[in-house]
Amino acid sequence: MNRNTPSKTSLNISRILVLFFLFMVSGTGVFAQNQDSIPESAVNSDKALKRIHLRQITKNGFNFWQDDFTGNWAGVDFGFNMLLNPNYTGYTSEFMEIDELRSNSAYFNVLQQSIGLQRNRNKIGLVTGLGLHLQSYRLKDNTTIVRDENSVIQPETLVAYDNQKSKLALISFMVPLLLEFQVPVNHYDNRIYFSAGAYGEVKLNSHTKVKYKIDQKEKLKVVDHFSLRDFRYGLMVRTGYRSVNFFATYDLVPLFRDERGPELTPVTVGITLIRF
Repeated sequence: MNRNTPSKTSLNISRILVLFFLFMVSGTGVFAQNQDSIPESAVNSDKALKRIHLRQITKNGFNFWQDDFTGNWAGVDFGFNMLLNPNYTGYTSEFMEIDELRSNSAYFNVLQQSIGLQRNRNKIGLVTGLGLHLQSYRLKDNTTIVRDENSVIQPETLVAYDNQKSKLALISFMVPLLLEFQVPVNHYDNRIYFSAGAYGEVKLNSHTKVKYKIDQKEKLKVVDHFSLRDFRYGLMVRTGYRSVNFFATYDLVPLFRDERGPELTPVTVGITLIRF
């Protein structure tokens, strides 16, 4: 009896088809894996740029300076005092003439707060803080001052010794409010700055001191308010670059209270010795 058995040719064709199918399936998997491993740089550049978020690059603006604004106030300043616009109406002598080279101010600016005014820069801002102001005026002509029964300042002549020294001293708290501009020069950290604004001072203490020598060194110190203003205010400017810094202050009120002494306008110019 004859059986219908497949020929060798049919078997070979079937095997070829199965192998081809398996090859296609495996080839498709490998191709898919290769597609997944294509680096980002191989993708079409236009499509890649469309997927980039500009804000991620610019940090919500082209902010090349990420640091916060830092002003220039904290430190130690030293200056020379002057008394301008003198008016001695009612007096017979100009007893508040001072030795300007020996009339000095020392500022210990210990606290500082900087407030940046730019969203994407740090070159303009406000500067405030707290400082201690030590102020002295070296008087000439062997003179000191006293306060009479009406709280009016009067001159008092001292015994004329060649080595005699007389001064008026004040201690005050100072609070500035300055608008500061900074310009980077050559390097981000190297900046020229200029600031200007107002300040207020609250007097803590005042005294006169007379030093003299007869047989030995003597010192006479008198603590009193001397009809000096308890609160003063004025204008300040500051400028500098790295370790070279200058400042100037100009009081907008006279040194003494109204009708209690000569009209004198305190002015100070100086340098910064130490920056914090």
